[in-house]
Amino acid sequence: MSATPSKPNNALPPLSGTPLILGTVALSLAVFMNVLDSSIANVSIPAISGDLGVSPQQGTWVITSFAVSNAISVPLTGWLTMRFGPVKLFISSIILFIIASALCGLAPSIGILIAARVIQGAVAGPMIPLSQALLLASYPPAKSGMALAFWGMTTLVAPVAGPLLGGWISDNYTWPWIFYINIPIGLFAAWATWSIYKHREGKTVKLPIDKVGLGLLVVWVGCLQVMLDKGKELDWFNSGVVLTLGVIAVVAFVYFVIWELGEKHPVVDLSLFKGRNFSGGVVAISVGYGLFFGSLVILPLWLQTQLGYTATEAGKVMAPVGVLAVIMSPIVGKILPKIDARWVATTAFLIFALVFYMRAQFTQDVDFYTLMVPTVIQGAAMAMFFIPLTSIILSGLSPDRIPAAAGLSNFVRIMFGGMGTSVVSTMWDNRSILHHAQLAEYTGAHNPAFTQAVSGLMARGMSEQEAWTVVERTMTVQASTLGATDMFWISAILFLVLIGFVWLTKPSKSAAPVDAGGAH
Repeated sequence: MSATPSKPNNALPPLSGTPLILGTVALSLAVFMNVLDSSIANVSIPAISGDLGVSPQQGTWVITSFAVSNAISVPLTGWLTMRFGPVKLFISSIILFIIASALCGLAPSIGILIAARVIQGAVAGPMIPLSQALLLASYPPAKSGMALAFWGMTTLVAPVAGPLLGGWISDNYTWPWIFYINIPIGLFAAWATWSIYKHREGKTVKLPIDKVGLGLLVVWVGCLQVMLDKGKELDWFNSGVVLTLGVIAVVAFVYFVIWELGEKHPVVDLSLFKGRNFSGGVVAISVGYGLFFGSLVILPLWLQTQLGYTATEAGKVMAPVGVLAVIMSPIVGKILPKIDARWVATTAFLIFALVFYMRAQFTQDVDFYTLMVPTVIQGAAMAMFFIPLTSIILSGLSPDRIPAAAGLSNFVRIMFGGMGTSVVSTMWDNRSILHHAQLAEYTGAHNPAFTQAVSGLMARGMSEQEAWTVVERTMTVQASTLGATDMFWISAILFLVLIGFVWLTKPSKSAAPVDAGGAH
């Protein structure tokens, strides 16, 4: 094992003035581009499928392929950073991401597009964790909370902006432009990052490649991600394909954990979970993110499929979540060094619980204002969610372990985001079916209210068949609404439960992530 004679990143002083501002903007833009691309394609699938002559089901592989390769590469950040250095790895990721984006836009067939998306997802993996590490190294310890605030704003706004921007581009231009917009953003981010950070490269260590660990990681993450993305479409464990993927994922995961814990140079440093702050913080942020992401999926779907909202109108309901998040993130970053991060995270979970309680009161007659109020409030929760929990997760770690910790924590969070989407949408369907069956028990001649309703519709000129159709549609909307509110109730309760995991961690100030002086 040999190390290059470069100066360790943590030995360099923080940035200040214009370099600090430019560096923060460049790193944040790279993160924004990355997160945006994971969601911008979702609303463009119909346009992509139609243009390339494939079914919408085949088109969804554009999303799945990115998610699988991205999920595999994120936890490799620590090992890749040790091997190549954080600055070179970050710049390389941006440049390769730009090239992959261009290939996506130029793809003449679905096969080439999926291949380009695999490359795009793989090279995007290290960008988010490394942006955290480089930002924390750019700021003095006392202002690391502010660094996380700037980072957090981009990760909060991008998932909301993605569907809105993707829909607008697909409607007004052509779908390749959802990928082409990455090129100017990426070029600027790469140039600015290299200009600021080229002399701040961290030490590199030529570690042997953990081939077995890497192989097991690819197998279990790949199988799990495909299972989550395709499970609902294939009717989950009633499908032999899903069952096989699930078994392979579980077996490969068990072997992966055993192998990595015994390996001298593991590809993923699972020993990080021995730290109480890391493990408690990761559980809290990952499960919370999964619940939040699940609501991001079912709320617009419910509005569009049941209440007749257009995609743009549904986007307007979701968009205000970024307002308070952007306003409050710098405030949270500024006050975080002065107070216990656990109290800030607890406040976030209490607000999340309130938001989902308010949504649990929705009916099929809900108006636009009532829909927007909890969305606006949720922005405050998000500002107090990412920043303090990221601070807790990284607290007490030496700077050379931060890329690995950031990569592993982001990997778990991303996986739970996928799980949240799959589990919440499936449970929503199941609860809707159950409620529909219960409502159907009240139909028929034995129920005077039902008979009166049908007679009233027929009095307006409808045939009996048409009256039954109207009643059936009303029951479907009501059942779907009750199913959605069930999910909101469950989410509210789980957010309260997660507060316990926050308080399993030890007291931590936001300066801890960049303080190499020991644990807090």
